[in-house]
Amino acid sequence: MNGLRYVYAVCRPLGAPLQTALSGVAGDPPRLLAHHGLIAVVSHVPERDFAEEPLRRRLEDLDWLTETARAHQQVIDALTAVTTPLPLRLATVFRDDSGVRVMMEEREQDFLRTLDRLDGRVEWGVKVYVEPEAREPEPAAARPVSGRDYLRQRRTLARAQEDTWQRAEEFAARLHATLSARAEDARLHPPQNSALSEASGQNVLNAAYLVPRAQSEEFVEIVDRTKGEEPGIRVELTGPWAAYSFVDMTEEIGAGGPGEDA
Repeated sequence: MNGLRYVYAVCRPLGAPLQTALSGVAGDPPRLLAHHGLIAVVSHVPERDFAEEPLRRRLEDLDWLTETARAHQQVIDALTAVTTPLPLRLATVFRDDSGVRVMMEEREQDFLRTLDRLDGRVEWGVKVYVEPEAREPEPAAARPVSGRDYLRQRRTLARAQEDTWQRAEEFAARLHATLSARAEDARLHPPQNSALSEASGQNVLNAAYLVPRAQSEEFVEIVDRTKGEEPGIRVELTGPWAAYSFVDMTEEIGAGGPGEDA
């Protein structure tokens, strides 16, 4: 099949086969491209969408971008089930197999060091939210009969909101300290914008933790025990993921068209 080469991840030779009938970006099944002791997981994609100029336009198409990201993540998830992948950025594209091998040759030592560090480990995500009803307690039922009453009610509401925020921040700090002690590494990401994420509540902790697979069950149990511990505060756990937050080199391997990467 002709086309450009879309690269999902780099890993060591797989100890088990990928799931059958796995579909990748643009519907093409991923295949394994070996180079020395490394494997690049690639598939073919059409130039009409993934050449440099068309790709720039496509990345502004939210529906196309969502579909591509979903297919990309599907392959990464399948890899995570059988090995420790080093995920590359969305839409990392090369002209041909030779271009992929050149990239692997140039970055071989970096890849090997990172794979050694991540081997047998997965990423878990933990978010803490202040629920909307906790952030915005109902005002007093009685209508203020004077300006003084109105100001008193506003001060009471402001104090309640401050108390809720302080309680949530203290809870999030304790949880992060506990989980960091159980993980090999941790990353604090900026809180998510609720309007963009469409998650209810206000995000006060958005963290990722690098955890050995063998210790993941214990890690999950620790998080689960905190759910419902504080009224008005919601804890969400996601994963296990490939260790995106702990792969520093993804930004250095271009995500543009093949003119940049080949």
